[in-house]
Amino acid sequence: MSKLHIVANRLPYSLVKEESGYSLIESVGGLATGMKSVYTEYGGKWIGWSGVNSDDLSTDDSAEIDSLLSEKSCVTVPLSEQEILEYYEGFSNKTVWPLFHYFTQYVDYSPENWKAYKRVNQRFADRVLEVAEDGDTVWVHDYQLLLVPGMIKSMKPNVTVGFFLHIPFPSYEVFRILPWRMELLEGMLGADLLGFHIYDYERHFLSSVRRLYGYEIAFNEIHAEDRIIKADSFPMGIDYDKFKKTSAAVMQKTIQERSELHQELEKYFMTSPNRRLILSIDRLDYTKGIPQRLKAFRKFMEKYPEFHGKVTLIMLAVPSRGQVEEYMMLKKEVDELVGNINGTYGSINYTPVWYFYRAMPFENLVELYNMSDVALITPLRDGMNLVAKEYVASRGNQTGVIVLSEMAGVSKEMGEAITINPINEDEIAEALYRALTMPIEEQKERMGYLQERIQRYSVFKWAGEFVDALENVKRIQKEFLVKKITSSVFEDLNAKYNKAKKRAIFLDYDGTLTSFHKNPQEATPNEELYTILNRLIADERNTVTIISGRDRYTLEKWFADVPINLICEHGVWLRKYGEEWQTLTKVNNDWMPVIRPVLERFVDRTPGSFIEEKNYSLVWHYRKAEPEQSLIRANELKDELLNLVGNLNLEIMEGSKVIEVKSGGINKGIAANQFINNEKFDYLMAMGDDWTDEYMFKELQAEAITVKVGIQRTSANYKLESVDAVRKFLKQLSE
Repeated sequence: MSKLHIVANRLPYSLVKEESGYSLIESVGGLATGMKSVYTEYGGKWIGWSGVNSDDLSTDDSAEIDSLLSEKSCVTVPLSEQEILEYYEGFSNKTVWPLFHYFTQYVDYSPENWKAYKRVNQRFADRVLEVAEDGDTVWVHDYQLLLVPGMIKSMKPNVTVGFFLHIPFPSYEVFRILPWRMELLEGMLGADLLGFHIYDYERHFLSSVRRLYGYEIAFNEIHAEDRIIKADSFPMGIDYDKFKKTSAAVMQKTIQERSELHQELEKYFMTSPNRRLILSIDRLDYTKGIPQRLKAFRKFMEKYPEFHGKVTLIMLAVPSRGQVEEYMMLKKEVDELVGNINGTYGSINYTPVWYFYRAMPFENLVELYNMSDVALITPLRDGMNLVAKEYVASRGNQTGVIVLSEMAGVSKEMGEAITINPINEDEIAEALYRALTMPIEEQKERMGYLQERIQRYSVFKWAGEFVDALENVKRIQKEFLVKKITSSVFEDLNAKYNKAKKRAIFLDYDGTLTSFHKNPQEATPNEELYTILNRLIADERNTVTIISGRDRYTLEKWFADVPINLICEHGVWLRKYGEEWQTLTKVNNDWMPVIRPVLERFVDRTPGSFIEEKNYSLVWHYRKAEPEQSLIRANELKDELLNLVGNLNLEIMEGSKVIEVKSGGINKGIAANQFINNEKFDYLMAMGDDWTDEYMFKELQAEAITVKVGIQRTSANYKLESVDAVRKFLKQLSE
C-alpha cells in the first residue's frame, strides 16, 4: 500500500507554552491511539488543527510549531479565533452535533456558520492536496469535516478516500431538516469507503442517499454515476491491554503509593465495608442523559430503602462548552438534582452522590473503573460510548455489572449488559437493583464474555479492518476499470470500427441514450442526440437500431424524422426504416385482464406509482414513489406475480424502477439476432444499461462489442459510466 494520511479536526498532540518555547504532549484519546500506529506505519501525515488560535501566534511561533509537529509527521491547519467560533463551536457543534443526535430543538441554522464550515473544510482539503499524491490513501474523520472527502476527490480522483463518522447518522426524517443536506451528502460521497460504528447509522445514511440522490444501492454498494462507493459498519474499540495492565499495576501498589483518590476510596470501604459503588462518567452534554440518570437513581433510593447508606453514586461530569446557554442550564439542573438527592437521603456519615465536575487523569479513571461495582451508562443518544469498554477492560477480577442505554452504539456489542431505555426511570431503578444483587458467578460469566469480545476487537483491529476494507474497495473499483472504455481502449475499438465494411449497431434508449426521468414521457430526445444519431446513420456502412422496452407509438413519434430502425417492447415489434411495423414473434394480450387488477392494487397502495400499458405488456413504474416503500412493494409485487404467471407463459422483467409483465419467449437478444438474420455484418455493437440488455450481450456473437452503461456487474465486454459518456463515445465514433 502507498502512503496513508489521516485527517482529523485535531492533531494527536497538544502544545504547551514554556519559557524556552513550545513542547508537545501526546494525546491519549481513542482516535489518537488507534491512528498513530496506522499513519506512521504507512509513512503518511496527520493533518489537523494544533489546538492553538492562530491569532495568538507570531510568525516565529508558527514556524516553531510547524517544525515541532513536522518531526512527528504532522501538518497543521491554522484556524483563527473567529473560524473556531463559527466552524467548530458554530456549525459543527451547534448544527451538526444536535441534529445528528436528534436534538432538533437545539439546532442553529446560521448561514454565516455554514459559510465558515465550508471555508475551513476547504482549507483542510487544500492541506491534504499539498501532501497526497496519486495512489495515496486519505482517511478523514468525523462530523467537523463532512465536506472534505468530496473536495479531495474532485481535485485528485486517483487518491483513495475513506471517511469515518464517530457520531450517529440520523434517520432521513431528521437529516432532511437541514437546509444544506445535499451539500453534506455530496461531501461524504466523495469517499470511496464510509464507515459507521453500527449498522443502524449505515442504514440511515444509505436511506438518505437513496431518497435525496436517487442512486441505486446494492447491499452496501452505492452506484453513484461513475463510481462505486461502499458503506460499512466498524464498531470502534479501545486499547484494551493498556487499561488491563494499568488496572493490574494500580492494584499492586501499596497504600502509600496509591493516588489521593484511591486512598479516599480505601478509607470509604474501611469505614463501610459493605458499601457499594455505582460509577457514572460522562462529558457534561445534553446527549448523555445525566439529569435522567440522577432522577433514576433518586427513584432507586425511593423504591429500595434497604440500600440507604449502602450505595454511593460516583458521578464524574467532565466540563464541556461551559459558555453555551444549553450547557449552563444543564449544569444548573445537574447541580440541583445532586443537592436534592444528597439533602433527601444523605446524613452526616453518608453522601449518596459524590459529584465531581472536572476531568480526571487516566490512572484515576482506571481506579474508579476497578473499584466500582456497577457502571451506569445511560446516554440519550451516543455514537459508540467507549466508557463501557474501558470499564470492562479494567475489571481484573471479572466482577462488575454494566447498566447500559439501548441508545448507545456500544449496546449492539454488549448483550451481556443490562440494557435499559434511558428515559424510563423505573426500568433503570430496577436494573440497578438487579445489578447490585446479581450473584458473583453470574457477574463473572457475563464479564468474561464481554472481556473476550472487547479484547479481540481492539482499536488497533478496528483501524486495521478499515484499512483492509479500503483496499477491498480499490479492488472492486479496479474491476470496473478493467472493462471501462479508456482512451487506449477506444483507439482499439475505433480501429475495428473504421476497418469494418458493414456494421450493425443496437442502442438501448432510456438510461443509455438519455437519462431517466420521473415522468417517462419527459425523456424526449434533444438536438444533441438527434445530431449524434444522424451522423452515425449518414455512414452507409452503419445499420443503426434503437432497441427499447418502450411502446412503438412513442418511439415512432420521437424518431419520425430520423432514418433509423426501431425494435420496441423488448423485441415484440420491429420497424425497419421505410417499412411497416411487424411482430417478431407470435404474442397475445389475453392475459392482461388477469394481471391488470393486481398492478392497480399496487398503484393504490404506492403513491407516485403508475401503470403503463403497451400492446403486449403491462409495466408498473415506481420512479416517482417513495424509494424505500416502493422497493418493499416491488418485492411484494414480484412474489404475487410469480404465483400468477406460471401457467400463462408470461415473464416478469425488472428494469430501472419498473416491473414489466410480458409474453414469454421475447427478449432483446432474440430480437437482435432475428434482425441480423443471415446478413453478413462484420461489426456488431450493442449498448444498454439494465438487465434486459444482458440478454442482448449474451446472445449476440462472441466477437460482438457489448457495452454496459453504468457500474453494475455485467456480461458485456466493456463499460461506460453514464449517458454523457455514451454520447461522447458515439460522437467520437461518428467523427
